[in-house]
Amino acid sequence: MYTFSKKNIIQSVGVGTFVFGLFALGFLVGNGMATSSYAASNPQNSELLGKVQSTLNDKFVFWKSSSTLPTDKELEYGMIEGYVSSYKDPYTVFLPPQAAKSFTENVTGSFGGVGMNVGMKDGNIVVIAPLKDSPAMKAGILAGDIITAVDGKNMIGLASDEAVNLIRGKIDTNVTITVLHKDAKTVKDITITRKEIKIPTIDTEKKNGAFVIHLYNFSAESPDLFRNALNDFIASGYKYLVIDLRGNPGGYLEAAVNMSSYFLQEGQVVVTEKQGKGEGILNHRSTGLTGVPTGTKIVVLVDGGSASASEIMAGALKDQGVAKIVGEKTFGKGSVQELVNYDDGSSLKVTIAKWYTPNGINISVSGIKPDVESVATTTVKGKDGKVLDVPLLKAIEVVKTMK
Repeated sequence: MYTFSKKNIIQSVGVGTFVFGLFALGFLVGNGMATSSYAASNPQNSELLGKVQSTLNDKFVFWKSSSTLPTDKELEYGMIEGYVSSYKDPYTVFLPPQAAKSFTENVTGSFGGVGMNVGMKDGNIVVIAPLKDSPAMKAGILAGDIITAVDGKNMIGLASDEAVNLIRGKIDTNVTITVLHKDAKTVKDITITRKEIKIPTIDTEKKNGAFVIHLYNFSAESPDLFRNALNDFIASGYKYLVIDLRGNPGGYLEAAVNMSSYFLQEGQVVVTEKQGKGEGILNHRSTGLTGVPTGTKIVVLVDGGSASASEIMAGALKDQGVAKIVGEKTFGKGSVQELVNYDDGSSLKVTIAKWYTPNGINISVSGIKPDVESVATTTVKGKDGKVLDVPLLKAIEVVKTMK
């Protein structure tokens, strides 16, 4: 899932469901850059490229009778792909018109899919988290799964757009996703029926003397829903609050700043953005929203599926000393992408900045480390035979012992 600002910038993108990895020509990315740095490396002026083109023209033959030669536009996009991939940044990608159209559909409404957020990590296509009650979650997809194939097509070494384009499809059709679970030695095929995916936002519960807010994304509507949840917390009279960000892949930067502002004083830094090659600093600060009672004890619960805006909020509350973090180390996605649209309908998503917590922690490099570790488990059962949510119980235990 992506984090958009109102300025059409993908802020601290949640690496998620809609990461595409295609291509971009030198003259397209050259605008606004120092031309002297890029003119010499223009791939269209490459002597080696000319030799390769000549060899292909002279020697290449099809081994499939149904094959056809690439069009001029396909050749252009192929050169673009090599150019941008050499930057070795999974978040700097070019979207040809059809991919750009699909991207827009993905981030603006519901869609046919299986309901999980994926991204690139250590060269692999990794599941950040399945959405709550989604077909993916019900089928057994887990946060941290490495996607090795989709409908038999090998994904190893490919960009996440390959998986996204194959996973999405017509509602009520099946897709088989081959995954390697964390710590597993062999892969597993999981067949899932595609459904219309509507991303959940928030729900609350009272558990063991604590008030729990489960937040599933930082959408445009999240701030209002979060305020309502806080009002319910205040009305409950409870003094222990757990904010559950597990499996939350991110969302709007503005939403993260807004929600953090309920717990921070006006002017305190929520997140620091280092922009461009000169790393100019922009601090996003709390607006000092009021309402949370003085003396409230707060724990933020995270896991490896907490990314982007989740990491911004968790890092802000941790570094500013207003909350403890319980759970697992977060995903580690703290870069900013700008979406640039071109006349032919294509787009370029380019990394332009990095996120740092108030204490200067590079989110992409380090993620957010918990104060108290609690590893997720599905094996512990209570007296009634139901599986216990061990991390949540640990978070409640920690918040009730805070002074």
